[in-house]
Amino acid sequence: MKIMAILIAVVTLVSGAIALDNARNSTAATMSVAGSSRPDERAYTEGPVTEVDYIGVEYGHFEEYIDWLNSTWKPTMEATKKAGLIIDYKVFRLTPKSPDQPNIILTITYKNAAAALDKGIELEAVAKIVIGSTEVQNKARVGRNEYRKVLGSEYIRELILK
Repeated sequence: MKIMAILIAVVTLVSGAIALDNARNSTAATMSVAGSSRPDERAYTEGPVTEVDYIGVEYGHFEEYIDWLNSTWKPTMEATKKAGLIIDYKVFRLTPKSPDQPNIILTITYKNAAAALDKGIELEAVAKIVIGSTEVQNKARVGRNEYRKVLGSEYIRELILK
């Protein structure tokens, strides 16, 4: 009987050791796949948020739109950047595959989502200083709509991998 009890104890100890070893290997595999030291930790941090505006400028009006970007949009973006409301801004030229696709992309990068979505009053205040009243801005917008169309906008967030 003593031998039987000893065998049962040994089998129990070995089974427990095997289960513990399997658990350790499973945790190590999870941590290795996730690339972090804790299985519930993200393998990235959330970075800046960028507003992306897709613009279609009609044939023959490209230079006119670029003139507006240089005379009005760029000074507004510079003032907004100086006020600390944005991190950066850019203009991209595209070669559209079809007439319904954009040929200009405007980007405005904010520190985070709160800065992108909750700073409307501050952004309007800067625009009023640089461009003029809301009425002046709206009249100019109507004029630009004759040769350019906003095809869409979206917000994208950079993910910074660890």
